[in-house]
Amino acid sequence: MQTRPITMDFIHELISYFYWYFRPIIKGFLRLTTRLCELQRICYGEPKGGPRTCGVENSMILSRDPDIVKVIKSLDEQISVGAFKSTQTEKEVLVNAVNTILVTKRIKRDLHRQFEVSLRHCLRQIWGYKQLVQEVEKLRSEGFDSENLEHERTLLQLWALLQPGIPLTTRKTKQWQNIGFQGEDPKTDFRGMGTLGLENLIYFAREYNSTAKHILSHSHHPKHGYSFAIVGINLTHMAYRLLNEGCAKSHMFNVTDAKATLDHFHHLYSYLFVEFDKFWLSEKPRDIMEFNRIRDLFENNVRTLLAEPTTCLKIHIAVENV
Repeated sequence: MQTRPITMDFIHELISYFYWYFRPIIKGFLRLTTRLCELQRICYGEPKGGPRTCGVENSMILSRDPDIVKVIKSLDEQISVGAFKSTQTEKEVLVNAVNTILVTKRIKRDLHRQFEVSLRHCLRQIWGYKQLVQEVEKLRSEGFDSENLEHERTLLQLWALLQPGIPLTTRKTKQWQNIGFQGEDPKTDFRGMGTLGLENLIYFAREYNSTAKHILSHSHHPKHGYSFAIVGINLTHMAYRLLNEGCAKSHMFNVTDAKATLDHFHHLYSYLFVEFDKFWLSEKPRDIMEFNRIRDLFENNVRTLLAEPTTCLKIHIAVENV
């Protein structure tokens, strides 16, 4: 008779099961001894930003209290109808959610004013992140349309930012390959990421113009070169996955005291572009065929950084010469 080998995955499943089973008992014991509920212990004990907000979110997700479950469902519904796009509506929604939690957890407002403020801040960040996911998805699902004047204007602006003083001879031209598109018409390269890919590129080229042009010069290197725009769209896909999978939460909760916005997503993308260029050059690839290997290594490094709740990814402007 063969026995199942004990693996790390099996041990992890076993620990998770016991934690889930005994969690209510542990929480009850800690509440009895500290006179604080789990959310209070997190808000009072964890530093502001990723550690605190992630802790609050995990606590609420794992909660078996029907009232907490209803709060989560209600806030999710408010995000779906765009309530967080209005400052006033957002404030009302968060106040109601916090009030429900205070009543459910039997917390005296007069004694725990700071908890009330901290909890409301955490909820704003948590559901602000969910709103950002929706906004990013909207851009990704919107295909580039050459008949759309705004799309065309943005595309031409990208050329002007990266190739100042060099006019395009015509709308469809091999000149686009100079900034890393595959053919004569860039619109075909945006199919996977839609206008999100273009918005990322234009933000990077506008906000970090000298850095973007410097990296563009790296992409023309005879040995270690790569297609600037195509790599940029690949990095859009990477940033999109990190956001959707929740891996970017630690960074987003630490990078701003408020809720994360599209600009924060574009900033994350810009960080990825700057750091990928450095990583690519440090790997000294034989040719572009090594792109997938190097991209995967780079993504693993980024995911390791983001696994730390205190992570805040900052752009280091210095770009090496090659």
